[in-house]
Amino acid sequence: MPWIDTHCHLDAPEFDADRRAVVARARAAGVRRLVLPAVAVSNFDTVRALAHEHGLAYALGIHPLCVNDAAEGDLNALRDALIAHRDDPRLVAVGEIGLDHFVPGLDLPKAEHFYAEQLKLARAAGLPVILHVRRSADTLLKHLRRIAVSGIAHAFNGSEQQAEAFVKLGFRLGFGGAMTFERALQIRRLAQQLPAEALVLETDAPDIPPHWLYRTAGQRAAGEVSRNEPAELPRIAATLAELRGWTLEQTAQTCSANAHAALPRLAALAD
Repeated sequence: MPWIDTHCHLDAPEFDADRRAVVARARAAGVRRLVLPAVAVSNFDTVRALAHEHGLAYALGIHPLCVNDAAEGDLNALRDALIAHRDDPRLVAVGEIGLDHFVPGLDLPKAEHFYAEQLKLARAAGLPVILHVRRSADTLLKHLRRIAVSGIAHAFNGSEQQAEAFVKLGFRLGFGGAMTFERALQIRRLAQQLPAEALVLETDAPDIPPHWLYRTAGQRAAGEVSRNEPAELPRIAATLAELRGWTLEQTAQTCSANAHAALPRLAALAD
């Protein structure tokens, strides 16, 4: 059955040694489409090239954790890239953009400026957005109410009220490896109780590994690897199916339809 990984950083160095095999394993597992979000101007060309090489989709944007090192001219570079590639069917969103109120040392006023400007660029390009949401939901929502775009709130871990606010604005919420941990009570509750049409699946590979790949700091120091990859998506989806009381086929159909609704250009891409 077909699956869509709505968030995968295939360009990450963790995949340098076996990137082609990673894509092959995803396809063998039934993951037909991957969305590769950029994080900085420096990897715009990389994610676009990977999308075309492997028949995937991509997004262009400046990640909040990269804003400290970004210049105002990077927003112009994003605008120019969106114009240059506006007819590329594999360009499906502006992302990964957003705000991060968890990591210390970030220039938050600058990050908020970059976020708002990228929302405007997405609106001008007629594209949805892929949002980074970490302890920042209320500020993200404040700007979304002013600059109307929709898309996906990636790796959502906010409150029920915040989730409902995103859904009301037309967003789908991304669920991945964190949902597989039994102690992730809030995430699992949201996955279970939100409207079915609000849910999309993701891995965030190589990050946010599911519980069966998780390694402690001590294990990682000893050389054990906890790399996530898109082939894990069907097993992650099985957790959502269990929480919702769905079959795997129902889960695939529902989440794929939601991904197409959130990122309309995906539906037109050939498998």
